[in-house]
Amino acid sequence: MTRVLVDTHVLLWAWEDDPRLGRRGRQILADPEQPVVVSIVSLWELAIKRSVGKLGLDIELDALVSSLEAFGFELLPVFPVHTLALAKLPLHHRDPFDRTLIAQAQCEKLHLVTADPIMQDYKVNLIGR
Repeated sequence: MTRVLVDTHVLLWAWEDDPRLGRRGRQILADPEQPVVVSIVSLWELAIKRSVGKLGLDIELDALVSSLEAFGFELLPVFPVHTLALAKLPLHHRDPFDRTLIAQAQCEKLHLVTADPIMQDYKVNLIGR
C-alpha cells in the first residue's frame, strides 16, 4: 500500500471533524492498514498560524501530536534532500509550507492528500480529499 502525506488543511479538517474533509480523505485516515505520514512542516505551520491568530480556533498542538502517535501516523522531519528539492521547484505556488510538502512528497515518493488545486501544477502524485 502506498504511503500518503496529508496536507496541513487535511490534517486540520480531520482533527476538527470538518465536513470539508471528503469521503476519500476520511477513508484514508481511518484505514489502520494505510500508512499515513504527517510532516513536521504541517505542525510548524499550525503553530505559526495559531501564534499569529490566523487559525480562528484554539487548537492544542500537544493533543494533536499525541493523537498522531496514537493513530500510528508517521512524523516526517525535514531532511537536507527535501530542502534541495524545494530549491528546484518551479514557483507555481507561493506558500512555503505547501512547497515543502511537495518537495517531501517527491523525495519520499509519497502520494499527497490535498484539496489544493495548485498542487496539480507539480510533478507529485495527488489524492483528492
